[in-house]
Amino acid sequence: MEKSKKSGQYTCNEYREEMILLGLQKRLCSEGLTSGEKETLLKEIARVEKKMGID
Repeated sequence: MEKSKKSGQYTCNEYREEMILLGLQKRLCSEGLTSGEKETLLKEIARVEKKMGID
């Protein structure tokens, strides 16, 4: 992903990762989640952020 950021191009994969991250964050704000579900979502958010380089 570093190449595309340097060249100024925005790829489909970057868009996809952003949408995945937004979806996970939205689910995290949902009511009625158990602590286990919240923990799982937080781990997945951290994984996606690391992959995107925004950790």
